[in-house]
Amino acid sequence: MTQSGALNELVERTVEGMGYEFVELERLARGLVRVTIDTTAEGGISLEDCERVSDQLTHLFTVEDIPYERLEVSSPGVERPLKRARDWDRFAGELAHVELFAPLHAEGFPEAGRRKLDGRIISIEGESGAETITFDFFEVFIARTPTAAVTALRGRRKKTAEVPPVRVTFPLSDVDNAHLLAELNFKG
Repeated sequence: MTQSGALNELVERTVEGMGYEFVELERLARGLVRVTIDTTAEGGISLEDCERVSDQLTHLFTVEDIPYERLEVSSPGVERPLKRARDWDRFAGELAHVELFAPLHAEGFPEAGRRKLDGRIISIEGESGAETITFDFFEVFIARTPTAAVTALRGRRKKTAEVPPVRVTFPLSDVDNAHLLAELNFKG
């Protein structure tokens, strides 16, 4: 196992032993170690949760003699990354953005296929290491600001017919990058 893989497993065991969900570990420039945690509890991750995990990881890194300059512990945010099969299973039914390593060819796509997909996670099935994701691809209108929300609604009203989603399947191993798409409500 690589040094990075061993650190990943060590941090994952520690975070999950504290009752949190380990999302990812990143080693970045200038000695920054970023750890992302989550929870299934109502209310999500608080600042106190991040401080608690940070204190524990600081002690762990000292005991294990792991070199780092800075440690950052945070929540995944509203556009949470989808890294493991259990993430896809947990968020079935949610909107997501997916980037594949190679273009996917399916009926309803241009001849060249698509590498980037927005749509809804339907399910994930299969044995560990050979999971297949079922995904409904369609044009997603996500408002990032109140002005964009109004513009998107006006643009949607002008459309005469809704285009049905294109259902596709692809192996989890073909996913380069994926994250949830946040549906923000600006109506107040």
